[in-house]
Amino acid sequence: MFEIELKDATRFDCSENETVFQAAKNSGVLLEHSCLSGRCSSCKAKLISGRFEHMQPETVLTAAEREAGYMLSCIARPLTDIKLDIEDLMQYNIPSTKTIPAKIERLTHLTDDVVEVVLRTPPAHKLKFLAGQYVNIIKGSVKRSYSIASAPRTDGKLEFLIRRYKGGVMSQYWFHKAQENDLLRVEGPLGTFFLRDLSPFKSLILLATGTGIAPVKAILEQAAHNDILKTKEIHVFWGGRYIPDLFWEPQFGDLDIKYYPVLSREKNQWTGHLGYVQDVVLQSDINLATAQVYACGSEAMIHAAKHVLTNEGLRDSQFYSDAFVTSN
Repeated sequence: MFEIELKDATRFDCSENETVFQAAKNSGVLLEHSCLSGRCSSCKAKLISGRFEHMQPETVLTAAEREAGYMLSCIARPLTDIKLDIEDLMQYNIPSTKTIPAKIERLTHLTDDVVEVVLRTPPAHKLKFLAGQYVNIIKGSVKRSYSIASAPRTDGKLEFLIRRYKGGVMSQYWFHKAQENDLLRVEGPLGTFFLRDLSPFKSLILLATGTGIAPVKAILEQAAHNDILKTKEIHVFWGGRYIPDLFWEPQFGDLDIKYYPVLSREKNQWTGHLGYVQDVVLQSDINLATAQVYACGSEAMIHAAKHVLTNEGLRDSQFYSDAFVTSN
């Protein structure tokens, strides 16, 4: 048994046969995470002292990060007592995970490949969550993860923006079989993609590609009730390939938000930003040294955005992400 210590002096035990993340969870400690499969790098942690090894091949850390001693806590186990430069996130009062029944309230096809789903939950079993988190939706024996596309609502309803994936089991359900009043189960909340303390920073940058706009939409809805956010510069970058990929019409209310729709392949009918969201950020004259970034979407965008933005002045510790990892 080894002792794991975090930078905020939190300590917990971890056996040689369990991951650092699982040991933390078993001890009531919550570490940064998302996919829990070693593919998204959200659980990255810098080693201060000690030794560890990954329990499966790791492919997402850069050579510089490996050299600096970073680990992925969801697939890393200790070889000695270790100290990590991360903190316990339970300070953010994250609601406990539970499984509740839910029925389909509404299905709306926004494009050929994206459907908006609204689920209603029992009045006595509303799901508590932080804007930006995700849940597992369970249909029979099939379970898939989806970001909640709305801030917590008084009626307890949950909104989702769901993309069709070729050959996907749940895609077949959502696009060909799902009906209003179908009974499902919802497990959550999950993940650590939610706003941290913004008070020391001048700007909030939200990046998304595709249906990665879902948690960004939720965060923006919550922002309307956040007095601190009303004093910050808020920039929203949403990327797709073609015009139909921008299927959501932003409604920002009284918030002063700069919105940058970005397309990478549309050239004939598009007069807006062309290219990739992370590159458009660099063209927008935002001081990255005083910014906090939240990025959600494809793994490729997450890795590229972090590399580009940290090279241009963003603090590594102020880049938060939720990479969408697909499965059949």
